[in-house]
Amino acid sequence: MSSLTLTVENYLKAIFQLSDADRGKTVSTGQIAEALGVSPGTVTSMLKTLAEASLATYRPYEGVELTPAGRALALRVIRRHRLIELFLVRTLELSWDEVHDEAENMEHAVSDWLVDRIEEHLGHPTVDPHGDPIPTADGAIQRPDAVPLAELPEGQHFRVVRVLDQSPAFLRELSESGIAIGVSGSVSKSHDDGARTVEFDGAPHQIDHRVAANVCVDRVE
Repeated sequence: MSSLTLTVENYLKAIFQLSDADRGKTVSTGQIAEALGVSPGTVTSMLKTLAEASLATYRPYEGVELTPAGRALALRVIRRHRLIELFLVRTLELSWDEVHDEAENMEHAVSDWLVDRIEEHLGHPTVDPHGDPIPTADGAIQRPDAVPLAELPEGQHFRVVRVLDQSPAFLRELSESGIAIGVSGSVSKSHDDGARTVEFDGAPHQIDHRVAANVCVDRVE
């Protein structure tokens, strides 16, 4: 794969994820620069390339949106990445804080055929190790209904289904606190700053506002 193709895929994936996190809004040059760790000028140049290839619609000073073709390619890359992450966790038993960088390296190299075989081997999963939805082969993706733990009232039971901050340090922090996908508990006290006191595994845990804002849960009746 050429370096240009790799760069295009990285930009499309970043634009899709930024837009999806902001409920489909136009993504700014600054947001992309921060996400990819490059200068705004570099982003502007690449957005023009994407627009010329009909993969994005770019309006200076307004931002960028993916075209249907750009969205489809972004979802292919995201599908590869999330299935590879899950494969590394389930098959090679890597921890959830170890798989992102490895999946980043592999997502551009594997074929769609191999990705389909990985999906079949894993039993057609719907989410990756962090709870992110895995796009289907035809580009469908289910937006999760989960809400941040910080939004739950006292007395609410919950189940952890997704983690938004997927930096290795944050994921290790969660693991050390006993927080993982599938863990169930209840809110025993809510705090004005978004922090929560929760109970799981039969013990109380203090969850600061940063963790509570980045751990998403399903409400359980």
